[in-house]
Amino acid sequence: MEQHAITEVLNRPYAKELLARDITRLAYVAQDGTPRSVPMAFTWNGSEIVMCTAKNMPKLRSLRANPAVALTIDTESHPPRILLIRGRVELDVVDGIPAEYLQMNGSYEMTPEQRVEWEREVRSLYDGMVRIVVTPTWAKLIDFEETLPSAVEELARQRAERG
Repeated sequence: MEQHAITEVLNRPYAKELLARDITRLAYVAQDGTPRSVPMAFTWNGSEIVMCTAKNMPKLRSLRANPAVALTIDTESHPPRILLIRGRVELDVVDGIPAEYLQMNGSYEMTPEQRVEWEREVRSLYDGMVRIVVTPTWAKLIDFEETLPSAVEELARQRAERG
């Protein structure tokens, strides 16, 4: 998929709403060859999706071996809004706590006092983290208004041709 087409999808209003959410599902191939899908907090910086994790997480070995991933960001309401993204990860080991980690966990409801305690706990637990950075190479928005899953689009086209 060409970059201008990816940008067009990601700039649609529903896509922007989804990119402002807290959780994505990261799909990747594990070391044993089986698929995995894990929910992760994320932030969108305008060109990349950034997730952060502990330096000792098993998924990092898998992502180093096979950096191809897929992401799903969706809603729970009807009609569902679904943003599907494919890309490749870059892993960036950093000392301390990445600003993105503090930002992506900033929308949970905490009192100012809880926030201070949470951040103190995070800083005492992690001496560093890994930024999982995904640059989209493909994107599709399914909003069930203007866009549908491709198989449903095909069925609707076939129905229209019949009649």
